[in-house]
Amino acid sequence: AALQENLDKKLFGQHLVSKVVVKAVRGFLNNTNAKKPLALSLHGWTGTGKNFVSKIVAESIYKKGLQSKYVHQFVATLHFPHAHSINLYKDQLQSWIRGNVSACPRSLFIFDEMDKMHAGLIDSIKPFLDYYELLDGVSYRQAIFIFLSNAGAEKITEVALDFWRNGRTREDIQLTDIQNALSVSVFNNKNSGFWHSTLIDRNLIDYFIPFLPLEYKHVKMCVRVEIESRGCTVDEDIVSRIADEMTYFPREERIYSDKGCKTVDAKLDYYYDF
Repeated sequence: AALQENLDKKLFGQHLVSKVVVKAVRGFLNNTNAKKPLALSLHGWTGTGKNFVSKIVAESIYKKGLQSKYVHQFVATLHFPHAHSINLYKDQLQSWIRGNVSACPRSLFIFDEMDKMHAGLIDSIKPFLDYYELLDGVSYRQAIFIFLSNAGAEKITEVALDFWRNGRTREDIQLTDIQNALSVSVFNNKNSGFWHSTLIDRNLIDYFIPFLPLEYKHVKMCVRVEIESRGCTVDEDIVSRIADEMTYFPREERIYSDKGCKTVDAKLDYYYDF
């Protein structure tokens, strides 16, 4: 219930995300006989809410949220920076996952910047995501894997723009309109950690979840919530000024914020004396 409530209150313009994440996570947690771990891949431009959603998922499962010792975050550029060390990273990754799931079957693994990960590295975790009852005496079936990536964002924008240009609302977009094209786009993206990945090839990712680019009205929603979270009174003039300062694309239509809500926080510091 908290997961649904938090997404409804704090995530804007992402009807598909709210629907799919709640169904997937709730269904998985309530399934006493899962055949494999839950694997969600979140895709979209920067600032559309991917990190935010993984944080909310963590908070809905663990008392300490992201600070829980059962939540493990990997950032591609930080933890796996060197292409020449890929074999070492593969061994480390397998070892980390094996050790943590052995300690707590309900472990959560978050892989950020998948679009910057060296191709082939993520395939080393394929055995843990597959339909095995036990691997060396360990069951991975209660674990959750969440992947965050900018890869596929162009495809998502393409679909959203088509709907807009045809006079249909973004809420008309269904997962079926986008999911297959998204997985193919990510699979064939050479600049992505999922390039020709066996995780996609073997259908081990349960959901490819598209984060739609955010519009002007969504940026204003983000600004209001951020002001309120800091205990200040919302000044609509400032809300509009911050939203107006953002840059929007495509160049002609200027519908979508190119940074989503990413820089709202910093801009508020300029207007409010916190």
